Amino acid sequence: MRTRCHWVDLSKPDYVAYHDDEWGKPVLEDIKLFEFITLESAQAGLSWYTILKKRDNYREAFHQFEPHKVAAMTDSDVARLMENTGIIRNKLKIQATINNAKRFIEIQQEFGSFAYYQWRFVDFTPIVSTIHSPEDYQATTEISTQFAKDLKKRGFKFLGPTTVYAHMQACGMVNDHHEDCFCKAPIIEAYQQLDIKETLSAQK
Repeated sequence: MRTRCHWVDLSKPDYVAYHDDEWGKPVLEDIKLFEFITLESAQAGLSWYTILKKRDNYREAFHQFEPHKVAAMTDSDVARLMENTGIIRNKLKIQATINNAKRFIEIQQEFGSFAYYQWRFVDFTPIVSTIHSPEDYQATTEISTQFAKDLKKRGFKFLGPTTVYAHMQACGMVNDHHEDCFCKAPIIEAYQQLDIKETLSAQK
């Protein structure tokens, strides 16, 4: 029997798969990062599982998370998506996704990739937390606050320090798996074989 993080509901196969296959693994691809940013911003005030169940609908609604296509969406697209029961029908969040796509592209143009910009906040090295119990989790950190402030300054919406920390956890900037979770050590071993800064520099 595999030991997993306490928050994983074993009665939900899709939740288990998300934990086992994605959560906490370093993400270096911009489209994937934009997907996580979009989903995390949509989650604000809701449970992550609510968003996870709608993930495929979000992919379809927002052009497979291709930033340039999302950035080109118009008010008529917003009106159409407000009728889409497969996503969270919150007008401000939908508008924020389109806005964030535009800001995402600006960062790509400035830094060569969003991934390079993002990973700078942890000096291109995942932070490994020591998690023994739910009480050990943090909702925000100094880095997530700094990251969120920079995103806000650049015009991003619905990405405060708590949401940004959840994003950092999801895309592997932080390894917040429990000490006894079967995922923790393999993730550490995998990125130790990878020079993240060198890889991202080569992708520019």
